[in-house]
Amino acid sequence: MSVLDVISACCLVLGALSCLLGAVGLLTFPDVTARLQAATKPQTLGLILVLIGTALQLDFHYSLALALVALFQMLTAPVLAQLVGRAAYRADSIRRENLVVDEMGERIEREHDRP
Repeated sequence: MSVLDVISACCLVLGALSCLLGAVGLLTFPDVTARLQAATKPQTLGLILVLIGTALQLDFHYSLALALVALFQMLTAPVLAQLVGRAAYRADSIRRENLVVDEMGERIEREHDRP
């Protein structure tokens, strides 16, 4: 067993553990904003670690394809979380008392106050 195999195995195990923790958070967190956090950050980190662990075992041109998958995940996950969060806010599915700063509420109030 080489050092590359050990690094690859560590990345795969840590990635799977991160995805598992994200799934547990998704099931146990109380509201939409917390669940969005659990759905995006640990899942993205977990996927990237799994892709790194896999890429270390593959040829270079396959590894490039996996790098594109990681890049696509890093670009789309935050945008999707933002859109779902905004939709949940407008549908009144968020506990607003848990928000530290409510910029969207202030913006909506300004829009309603305009003649």
